Amino acid sequence: MIEKIKDLEEIARQLEPDPKQKQELTKMVINHTEEFLSRLPDENAYFQNSEPENQDHLSETPTKINELLGFLRSRVEYDGINAASGGHMGYVPGGGLYPSALGDFLAAVSNKYAGIYFPAPGAARIENMLIRWMNELMGFPPNATGNLTSGGSISNLIAVVTAREAAEVKAKDFDKLVVYLSDQAHHSLQKALRIAGLGEAQLRYLPIDDEFRLNISTLEDIILKDKTSGLIPFFINASLGTTNTGTIDPIEEMAAVAQKHLVWFHVDAAYGGFFRMLPDICEKTKGIEKADSITLDPHKSLFLPFGTGAVLIKDLKSLYKAHRYTADYLQDLVDSDSEVNAADVSPELTKHFRGLRMWLPLKLFGLKPFRAALKEKMLLAQYFREQIKKEEGFEVAPVPDLSITMFRYVPAHGDAYAFNERLIKAIQDDGRIFLSSTTIHGKFWIRVAIVVFRTHKDKIDLLLRIVKEKKDKLNA
Repeated sequence: MIEKIKDLEEIARQLEPDPKQKQELTKMVINHTEEFLSRLPDENAYFQNSEPENQDHLSETPTKINELLGFLRSRVEYDGINAASGGHMGYVPGGGLYPSALGDFLAAVSNKYAGIYFPAPGAARIENMLIRWMNELMGFPPNATGNLTSGGSISNLIAVVTAREAAEVKAKDFDKLVVYLSDQAHHSLQKALRIAGLGEAQLRYLPIDDEFRLNISTLEDIILKDKTSGLIPFFINASLGTTNTGTIDPIEEMAAVAQKHLVWFHVDAAYGGFFRMLPDICEKTKGIEKADSITLDPHKSLFLPFGTGAVLIKDLKSLYKAHRYTADYLQDLVDSDSEVNAADVSPELTKHFRGLRMWLPLKLFGLKPFRAALKEKMLLAQYFREQIKKEEGFEVAPVPDLSITMFRYVPAHGDAYAFNERLIKAIQDDGRIFLSSTTIHGKFWIRVAIVVFRTHKDKIDLLLRIVKEKKDKLNA
């Protein structure tokens, strides 16, 4: 047996490269990333590759690092949407700050477990400091808490489950719960309701006005009618920056209705929340401090890599009720309540040190460049809207609240819907800029979502040229 152990150890030690091997691996990876970043300014925002290469197997034998990097370059980085590109203006991108990648590298090397305070006090303190900063930004009290999540979907799920526990409803009454929302609410909310066991809850879709903003003129009457009918008003959802249009719902008015009728008030600020770093947006979003929960996505308007979300919750007791569990083998990890354990406030028990990718760039750069970038993106959206509006035949959506704007071309003859379907495809096929589209109440719109920190005026001017070029070609 001893000989067998020694033989296995010799093979297993291949998993720990020696210093020279680590230096070589690191050098090649860094060179690869430098080449990728150096090409970004002139690289396409969208690639349409040929036949996919067969990579559906693993092997007992090793593969050289240069071969693996070559595969990543041709079949991953240059395939589909180039989400790091300043030309990516589809959906709600973020870009991925380089120091965040370094934070992930440091977190992966140290392999700190950030779920519980005892094994990694420093990691827990950093993540809780970030939660406290976000709570302060949203106007939440010092005793509010939260969690760094993988994104808005898990954040919305945590909020829904916590609201369910706070309401103290029994399963037999789940079909009596009523959720009030807009048809512009992100679909992850409906998904969260289903996962939380509330698929039978009744959804009340409130109308939106001409500016795509939720119209709450009838909200209180609907709540009173539901109460009279024996239903349970449960959850009101507002958006601080809808995914479709970037619109800000009337948060303060909705908060007042929620408080009056003791309904859980949630603000989905996944896209728009960090725009509150700007005084004018902070003023426009008054009332958010009255919310019971808030969803944020630092991988959107803080420009961090995908997989960086956050949820803020005022009611720690209900949050614990929903998520806090323990086990015999964890008895050594019981510690004081001076710091909230991330594992006690989310579905995750195993949790990597996600906060380092957020903490490092915020500390390294300070907050000022983030504020400047956010304001720049808002002005770029207004600039694009003003310029495209000057072109004959183009129709624009209402003035953007944040950094998403929409437009469409209305031809003199023919179907506008079909024309804009062809126009967005022509823009995407071109590849230099990537845009996406949406349909709102039967009208086809092309969306310009300006969120990547690398998007500047030169990219907007390029987009304007491409749009006019493709429009002229389709009209020829």
